[in-house]
Amino acid sequence: MVLLLWQQTKKTIIVIVGAFLNALAINLFLIPANVYSSGFTGVAQLLSKVLSDQTPLNISMGFLLLLLNIPVAILGWLKVGKSFTIYSFLSVALSSLFLELIPITEVSKDILLNAVFGGVILAVGVGLTLKWGASTGGLDIIAMVLSRMKDKPIGSYMFIMNAVIIITAGFLYGWEKALYTIVSLYASTRVVDAIHTRHAKLTAMIITKKADELKKAIHSQLVRGITMIPAKGAFSNEARDMLMIVITRYELYDLERIIAEVDPNAFTNIIQTTGIYGFFRRE
Repeated sequence: MVLLLWQQTKKTIIVIVGAFLNALAINLFLIPANVYSSGFTGVAQLLSKVLSDQTPLNISMGFLLLLLNIPVAILGWLKVGKSFTIYSFLSVALSSLFLELIPITEVSKDILLNAVFGGVILAVGVGLTLKWGASTGGLDIIAMVLSRMKDKPIGSYMFIMNAVIIITAGFLYGWEKALYTIVSLYASTRVVDAIHTRHAKLTAMIITKKADELKKAIHSQLVRGITMIPAKGAFSNEARDMLMIVITRYELYDLERIIAEVDPNAFTNIIQTTGIYGFFRRE
């Protein structure tokens, strides 16, 4: 119980830090340079700018970000799971709060520095949040829903949304801004990949002496099939078992935590999964 409470406390702290970094990147680097973020954050940023420039309405980005994520959070609650959705919506709510509290300040007049540093700082916040089993809301929750329902890749949806953001920014505020937005998105993607993983699905091969205990622990928390393969150490000649399980990237944190609790001495190899043929549970 104490261990679980400590893990939840650490996860909450990481979510707070991630949200703060997101807001810092946006208000200090991206907004002053008219460079846009990706996903729902970029949509909220662009909508706020368009509304303030083209209409009498002046709606803050933080409020729009929260508004856009409410229906997604409801969908996540119904289709993905309570814990993941709660932490993800907490991340969105905190990001919205920090966006209101942190003043928009121009740190540098160099648009390239703003694009790169904004993208990198934002990606550190996103990557840390993903690594600890939560998300920054928006497309991450939609990705989980699609993965569990129809196994559709999120990359095409992300590409379409980012393309709309870039093209709209180009038409309204000049193509130079749009090109620097691409630079920021590229920097963000590379850093998130380095901190977490870019792969939608992963295969874990776990070599352990506690196969039965580990199998029960995984089944109690992850709705995934496991294949057990007899194994033998080439040097020690000791009999062991290898558990093979395919997971989504959002389940990686939970799997790592389960292995650390049940068998810290297990040898685990996480590899990219490019395709799956056959049954893969989505509900």
